[in-house]
Amino acid sequence: MSAPELPNIFSSKVITVLFWLLLMGSMTLFFNGFIQQRDNPNKALQTTDLDTGKVTLERNRAGHYLAPGLINGHPVNFLLDTGATHVSVPAGVAKAAGLKQGRRSMVSTANGVVHVYQTTLDSVQLGGISLQNVRASINPHMSDEVVLLGMSFMKHLDIIQRDGMLTLEVPESGY
Repeated sequence: MSAPELPNIFSSKVITVLFWLLLMGSMTLFFNGFIQQRDNPNKALQTTDLDTGKVTLERNRAGHYLAPGLINGHPVNFLLDTGATHVSVPAGVAKAAGLKQGRRSMVSTANGVVHVYQTTLDSVQLGGISLQNVRASINPHMSDEVVLLGMSFMKHLDIIQRDGMLTLEVPESGY
């Protein structure tokens, strides 16, 4: 092999390696977005029209309804849970949102009986729905990723589930 051919071989190998790295990076980004969309199809929930008092959510592949929202203006991820009596806030989220621990009590959860602290949320917002003075509990036994949006919030709404979609709406009589 002569000396002038050496840079051509080197540059073609570099280009090949760069091509594969870019391809792998692009595929990773694509599939990351695909997985996030599959697990939380409501991640980009539209909150532009805040006066409608209506939200429609798509069920994820596990059969759950997840959506972003706000507690006292602090961004959170909600898991809608009609089996939860109150909104259940993980301790880390409660601290970040500035919630005060109230009376300690015992509650029965899917993981057994645990102690929680009662609190009241000044505001809870899910898309175009915003409610004030919502009863909640701070649960130090939950992971810090998801807030269970229980019936202390949803009991004020009309709820319709059909074909993998859940529509929540403030009734015309108001909250």
